[in-house]
Amino acid sequence: MYQPYQEELRFEKIHTIIHGDSDEASLSVANEIASLIKQKQEQGTKAVLGLATGSTPVKVYDYLVQFHKEGRLSFKNVITFNLDEYFPMEPDSIHSYVRFMNEHLFDHIDIEPHNVHIPDGTLSMEDVRKYCEDYEEKIKNVGGIDIQILGIGRTGHIGFNEPGSTLNSKTRLIRLDRVTRLDAASDFFGEENVPKRAITMGVGTIMNARKIILMAWGEGKSSIIQQAVEGEIKESVPATFLQHHNNCDFVLDEAAASSLTRVKTPWLATECDWDEKLIKTATIWLSEKLNKAILKLTNEDYNEYGMGNLIAEVGSAEQINLKVFNQLQHTITGWPGGKPNADDSQRPERAQPHPKTSLIFSPHPDDDVISMGGTLLRLVDQGHDVHVAYQTSGNIAVFDDEVIRFLDFATDVQKDNIELRKKIKEVREFLANKEPGELDSPEIQEFKGLIRKGEALAACRYCGVSEENAHFQNLPFYETGAVRKKPLSDEDVRITYDLLNKIKPHQIFAAGDLSDPHGTHRVCLQIIFKALEKLKEDRVEWIRNCYVWLYRGAWQEWDIADMEMAVPIGPKDMARKINAIFKHQSQKDSAMFPGNDEREFWQRAEQRNKDTANRYNALGMAEYEAMEGFVRYHF
Repeated sequence: MYQPYQEELRFEKIHTIIHGDSDEASLSVANEIASLIKQKQEQGTKAVLGLATGSTPVKVYDYLVQFHKEGRLSFKNVITFNLDEYFPMEPDSIHSYVRFMNEHLFDHIDIEPHNVHIPDGTLSMEDVRKYCEDYEEKIKNVGGIDIQILGIGRTGHIGFNEPGSTLNSKTRLIRLDRVTRLDAASDFFGEENVPKRAITMGVGTIMNARKIILMAWGEGKSSIIQQAVEGEIKESVPATFLQHHNNCDFVLDEAAASSLTRVKTPWLATECDWDEKLIKTATIWLSEKLNKAILKLTNEDYNEYGMGNLIAEVGSAEQINLKVFNQLQHTITGWPGGKPNADDSQRPERAQPHPKTSLIFSPHPDDDVISMGGTLLRLVDQGHDVHVAYQTSGNIAVFDDEVIRFLDFATDVQKDNIELRKKIKEVREFLANKEPGELDSPEIQEFKGLIRKGEALAACRYCGVSEENAHFQNLPFYETGAVRKKPLSDEDVRITYDLLNKIKPHQIFAAGDLSDPHGTHRVCLQIIFKALEKLKEDRVEWIRNCYVWLYRGAWQEWDIADMEMAVPIGPKDMARKINAIFKHQSQKDSAMFPGNDEREFWQRAEQRNKDTANRYNALGMAEYEAMEGFVRYHF
């Protein structure tokens, strides 16, 4: 964990701690909670914890459970109050925060049941106000909360205190913001199933805690973290109220901290030790800030924006500009598999061997064409042996009606198949009586997986990838039928290890969404990394000459300063890429898990690729229709 100088923190209004990753950060928070509990035990008093739900604190709870199982920590003297609960909500629902807390913490420790307090989602409307007043009174009667754990929503909400909540607000029933409901849609299998209300502790209740720890992981939280830490206090971003608290820590991983001034633009905060990466980042930032091509930047431009010491060290703006311009130019290649019979000293990929064996890992059955479809087509067109490994079935992202549609087709094809007709009747009855969020039967999960497999094969055929080169791994960690997945296992790694060793690729492409600590992309990448490390440990010869390129998904792109290969896509290839995305018909028009972007995936991908090309053009590079960017992983 890096300890910054005081002047680096001059933009920050809340004490902020940045860890290398979410695991390290979670361990630090778990240790602080454990220390409080032990201190209170020695004093013979109760430790009062305010707890949160969601993916952010899960690893903290895992560590606390581990401490308990190892005999290092007892919870006999602990009292807990949870921040919130959906309303209405039955406690045994798969969406209930009661169930969440039991599964992740309470069922695995020795806490006294009467010391656990979670807002009641089963109340009648007439009883809610009195219940909320009593919840406040219970907190007050035990002496207040010692440590309050928080996450943060994209709107800046803490608990379910949406924009507009006041500093003095108390525990109450609140209507959920549409953005909050969109973010929860994946857990509820659609926005329409997300409750519109919740019971939440108020901002004032949270502010009364003696210590507050807000945690955030991933680049998706970086913008709102920057606003909360460095912005003005305002009701439209409730987390900014935490600037008033005299004992509040924001605990972040590097990705969540990436928009803070000391991380994103450190030259504005203090004098920097300039290395090549920082010079490149700063020059691109300055070019975009001033809307000037890199080669047009002047000494005065650098001096005006806190980079005077860079000019003093290097000599002149012209020298810096030319160096960064050449670095960017060398990332651009129309030959993602390497250009044969060419000098490759300034190219991102090797000229030889040619053709190469290229293996593209796709976490879901459409990530390959959405994220790097133009590059995939280019590899095929240039004669490389392209394989695609679909890591998961993607079955939970198929609507129920798709199953009925395919089974009806099968019935018409096999009119005399009595067993099939019986099966379809059973499936229809199950789906007709299925509750929102209820898990599909294993059979229906299989049908949905087959639908996505068929779509992936159609996309492969369209792109020119032979069906024999499409590998459906169906990694076990994913096959729960629910949004929440199992931890990765040795079996996941073994399946990936065996495939790699069978294909022996010269280059690997994988989804590099490193900032997502709990999503499918993140786990799929960890599995690949573990398999690669095992191949390295086993001294497998081919791995020494394999390049690994990381792409990103439809929601975001690598920063240009990080890109090490940028593949131009012309209008014709962009149209081909979109057609390949269209082959995934179950995800067309309306995806099960659209995220916070209402556009279709092909629209997101097209705009993302065009934006990358426009940014390169504005920096002074050649003008292209679109571009896909990659970062090389060195293992």
